[in-house]
Amino acid sequence: MTLAPQTRGNQTLGPAEGGTVGTTSLPRYDDDAPPAVPRAALGRLTTDELFARVGSWAAGFAMAWLITQRLLPLAGLPWFLLVWFSCGLLVTAATAGMSGGLVEVRDRVAGAVITAGAMVVGAALLSAIVFVFVRGWEPLTHLNFFVDDMSGVGPKDPFDRGGVLHAVVGSLIEVGIAVAVTLPLGIGTAVFMSEVGGRFARVVRTVVEAMTALPSIVAGLFIYTVLIVALGYPRSGLAAGLAIGVMMLPIIARAADVVLRVVPSGLREASLALGASRWKTVWHVVLPTARPGLATACILGVARGVGETSPVLLTSGNAQFLVTNPTDGVMNSLPLFVYSLVRSGEPNAIARAFAAATVLLVVVLVLFVVARLLARPKRAKRTRASRRLTGGTNRLGLNLRRGDPLVLAGPVRAPDDLATKYPPAPNEEIP
Repeated sequence: MTLAPQTRGNQTLGPAEGGTVGTTSLPRYDDDAPPAVPRAALGRLTTDELFARVGSWAAGFAMAWLITQRLLPLAGLPWFLLVWFSCGLLVTAATAGMSGGLVEVRDRVAGAVITAGAMVVGAALLSAIVFVFVRGWEPLTHLNFFVDDMSGVGPKDPFDRGGVLHAVVGSLIEVGIAVAVTLPLGIGTAVFMSEVGGRFARVVRTVVEAMTALPSIVAGLFIYTVLIVALGYPRSGLAAGLAIGVMMLPIIARAADVVLRVVPSGLREASLALGASRWKTVWHVVLPTARPGLATACILGVARGVGETSPVLLTSGNAQFLVTNPTDGVMNSLPLFVYSLVRSGEPNAIARAFAAATVLLVVVLVLFVVARLLARPKRAKRTRASRRLTGGTNRLGLNLRRGDPLVLAGPVRAPDDLATKYPPAPNEEIP
């Protein structure tokens, strides 16, 4: 843009007084210039930054070895890890201070602390899984462990007899009953708290938050008192499923309430503006939008209920044989099976308990994966699959991962005869 102001006497005229601001033309690119370098991905470290971060922790490792093995009597792996972490933070802060200011130091130290916390949690989880799997490996190598029950099998019998089929079937039936009861109640409660509101909704939210910390033995005693003692219903898988449902209900309702409140209010307003009723807006707009979050709420509830032992012990009993009818007498479950075998004190029974705990981990993992796949949006599947096949290229042919869209689109150049000037001359026609 070239400024060409007009003057009247000693005064400069502005655009409103008929003055000319300047001329504007389309941008031109030099054909002889080298091609533009694609931009690097956001968050990717440069070579110098990567060397500084890795070198800081390597120097911290050397300092920790020197302190714990040569200077101070701090033998043992826990002391070494603690000193290594402290020295690594000090060296990281020093290198960040040399390359940046106080903000860089805080960012590096906070990132290191958060990463270390995540690694500690992951190590604890992985160690628990590996420990359970190793202790229960020998029973898992026998096929009868998955297809037989424990009828007629004692705690000292070898591993080629007995199995956990009755416990697995019982856990699936009881959790299925609990999900069938609590899922509509929990989501309905969340819809009432987030969409209807009012004074009573505050009371309901307070009760739900209080029930979140409800001890499992209280839920078992509630179902035992109401269903078994007061109504005279026998111990069964149905009673155990209802007790598990009492534990799952506040978890699902609270998590679903948080998910529904995150849904943008503009979607509700647009649906109501088009003439939809409040119920249709909730059913066709709010719930489909929050479906992945509702699946997460269901997963949290199942994770709370599938591992409960005391409600099942009070309401279902401990059966050593396969039961498929939830209303036909006692029924076993995997947590109760593990509890009963560990109490025996026999090495073979304890090994079977660890193997059953491994099966419980696998069952929970399968339930979680199925829930996530059912709640996954279909459009997201096709979009991710298409991007994966095309290497990140969108429908316009631009690779947003590896290059700049403006560079990939090519140079923009207008011929000299199409260059447009702004503002045009008073007698000039705009093409």
